[in-house]
Amino acid sequence: MKHHIVLIGTVITSLCIVIVTTLFFYRSNRTIWDSQIVTKHLIKQSVYARYGKRVLDIILSVTGLIILAPVMLIIGIIVRFNLGKPIIFKQQRPGLHGKPFTIYKFRTMTEQHDAHRKLSPDTLRLTPFGRVLRSTSLDELPELFNVLKGDMSIVGPRPLLMDYLPHYTPYQHGRHDILPGITGWAQINGRNLLTWNERFEHDVWYVENLSLWLDIKIIIMTVFKVIQKEGITDESGVTMQRFVEDS
Repeated sequence: MKHHIVLIGTVITSLCIVIVTTLFFYRSNRTIWDSQIVTKHLIKQSVYARYGKRVLDIILSVTGLIILAPVMLIIGIIVRFNLGKPIIFKQQRPGLHGKPFTIYKFRTMTEQHDAHRKLSPDTLRLTPFGRVLRSTSLDELPELFNVLKGDMSIVGPRPLLMDYLPHYTPYQHGRHDILPGITGWAQINGRNLLTWNERFEHDVWYVENLSLWLDIKIIIMTVFKVIQKEGITDESGVTMQRFVEDS
C-alpha cells in the first residue's frame, strides 16, 4: 500500500512540474511557442509542429535533467579537476531564423595557445576525458537547459557556427525555419561523416517532413548510434571541417 502511495505521489509531482514548467515557458516564450515554431515549408498546419513538439521538449528535458542530474554532477566535477574553470563551454550559435542564442556544453578542450597566442588545433587541445565525452555525446547534456529555455528542441538540425550563416544558399537556410536540436535526421544518417551538402539535405528534409513519429524514430535511433559510437568524427580530425573552408 505504501509503495502505491509513493508511486502515485511521484507521478502527481512529475505532472505538476511539467504543467507548471509548461505554463511558465508558454507565458515567457509565447512567440517561440506559437508563430515562430511554424516553418515556411510543409508543416505550417501541423498541430504537432505548433504545440506538440514544445510540450514533448519540456517533458523530455525536465525528465532528462532530473534523471541525469547525478551524471551531470559527476561529469562537472571531473571536468573541473581536469580542465579547471569554466566547467561549461558557452558559445553563440544561430537558433530559430538564425537568431543567436548561447549554447551550453561540457568543456572537452584545454585553452592551449601557440606561440602567436592563437588557439592550437582541436587535435592538440582535446583531452582524453574530453574525447570520451564526445564519443558518448555526454558533453551535450547541458543542452537540455537550452531545450527547457526554448532555445533548442530535442530533435532538429544541429546549431552550427554563426559565421556560417552568410555562406548558406536560400535552400540551406531553410534548416533555420525550426528550432535547432540536440540530435537530428543528419545525426542518425552519418553525423560528422557526411559532406556539408549531404548534411544540409538531411536538415531541410527533416524540416519539410517534421512529425511526432519522425521525432520518436530519431530519438530511438540516436540512442543506438551513441551506443555504437557511429559517425563521431571524420577521417581528417577530431571534428568536421569548417563549412566555409569546404565551400
